[in-house]
Amino acid sequence: MKKFLLRIWKFCLKSFLWFIVISVGLVLLLRWVPVYFTPLMVIRAVEQKMDGKPMKLDKKWKPLSEISPYLELAVVCTEDQNFLKHRGFDFGAIEKAIKHNEKSKRKRGASTISQQTAKNVFLWPGRSWIRKGFEVYFTFLIETIWSKERIMEVYLNVAEMGKGIYGAEAASKAYFNTSAAKINKRQAATLAIVLPSPLKYNAKHPSSYLNGRINWALQQMQFWGGKLDYTQHK
Repeated sequence: MKKFLLRIWKFCLKSFLWFIVISVGLVLLLRWVPVYFTPLMVIRAVEQKMDGKPMKLDKKWKPLSEISPYLELAVVCTEDQNFLKHRGFDFGAIEKAIKHNEKSKRKRGASTISQQTAKNVFLWPGRSWIRKGFEVYFTFLIETIWSKERIMEVYLNVAEMGKGIYGAEAASKAYFNTSAAKINKRQAATLAIVLPSPLKYNAKHPSSYLNGRINWALQQMQFWGGKLDYTQHK
């Protein structure tokens, strides 16, 4: 019995060490290499196939220098205003979300851009504690190994922005018939507002509710002065 338990312990230990080595190596590699596909992209393609629909995966990688700074600012203003200050987790926002969710049926999240990037690149969609634990681990890794600019670059290239549409370039082409480098402030604000529910909201034909949220995002962008200053984090 003792030998059996010892074998199990050795197997678990080896598996854990291999996971650490492979995950750290992958994060190191993706510090420079473009992310061409993610688990979510594969899952969505399979879902489309199972529903009898043609598989659609519209995506094109663009470096951060070829994405409008308006979009960088818009996603920070709408998704994570402490992005340049925190180390992956906004504990103030988490505390506020917990208090809000205790009183309201409409739940509020507190995921940072770093957490969303970790989830999008390395994990599957879901709300289990196991997946959340992996999300914390990968968020810690990318915040340690990547720069804030790299996190933003990856986020804007892999985020789901519509049915079969991923990343800023594909979304800009699909909704505004222009490149990600040339979208204006309102277009950037529109993409940012749609991000939390890209399969529910339509960036090309925003509802009156979305237009109200877009106007709010534009106000926030104006307060920030028009551009992110990554030196604030260094």
